[in-house]
Amino acid sequence: MTNPLKFRLFLFKNLPMAYLAGIRVKSLTEQEAQVAISYGYLTKNPFRSIYFACLSMAAEMASGVLSMMYLYQANPSVSMLVVSLEADFSKKAVGTVTFTCQNGDAIAAAVRETQATGQPTSVQALSVGHNAQGEEVARFRVTWSYKARTSKA
Repeated sequence: MTNPLKFRLFLFKNLPMAYLAGIRVKSLTEQEAQVAISYGYLTKNPFRSIYFACLSMAAEMASGVLSMMYLYQANPSVSMLVVSLEADFSKKAVGTVTFTCQNGDAIAAAVRETQATGQPTSVQALSVGHNAQGEEVARFRVTWSYKARTSKA
């Protein structure tokens, strides 16, 4: 996820709209992910700011890359799915907006619980977007559901 070329290829193949929007992972650790999106022709709305759906993609990606990191080569295999999304917008989104999700520990615990029990779990992750001046632009609460995949015998 942190290799820009491999990540762009992943987006192109699996999430073409995120690829076209220019979403990029700025940093990724076990606890935190930062994902950025910039104002441009494909991300704009008629009000000269970033379209809310593009902001939603970046906010979801911030928590999604953390989930993907913990699910990569998981044994037993676990699937992930967004089941709820709530958003609050506090400032016009212009320039580059960076979303930060610091829920890596909670995501890891939910994935481990699903692997251990085989029962579905969910976690609400908070992604907060800031502009280049450090001002909060939006806050998204993304609820992820994790479910153990059944093995095919």
